Amino acid sequence: MAVKTIDISLNEDRFDARAFSGVRTRRIIAFCIDYILIALLLIPVGLLVLLLGLITIGLGWLLFSVLGPLTALLYVAVTLGGRHQSTIGMRMMDLRLERLDGGRVDPFLAIAHTVLFWIGNAVLTPFILLLALITRYKRTLHDLLLGTVVVRA
Repeated sequence: MAVKTIDISLNEDRFDARAFSGVRTRRIIAFCIDYILIALLLIPVGLLVLLLGLITIGLGWLLFSVLGPLTALLYVAVTLGGRHQSTIGMRMMDLRLERLDGGRVDPFLAIAHTVLFWIGNAVLTPFILLLALITRYKRTLHDLLLGTVVVRA
């Protein structure tokens, strides 16, 4: 019985040095912008949950426990997994997320990217970001695991 191997040829050579100029700094600023926007989104969503809790005699208020993560994941799925392949903060910093195989970033990959970032930071603290100092194309741990790269748009 022969073992089949799957050849996944990553098209890494399509990037030049200009695509990574200032990516780390821009990525940090984009992260801060995005989390300010998510915090602002939590205000109207929180008000909706408050009203839902009043209507359901307090039962709807259970949603407050998952409100932050769900709002952030929805934001990432719509923006990073959307047409521009970047969040609003990333667009402001002229960045986009790309797959190394050349495919599009879909909402599920965008959510996986964010969840791996959160898990990595919870387990390894921000030291996962130090990987960007030594890896090719300034990739972080979650980029390496998912086959993605952040480049200048």
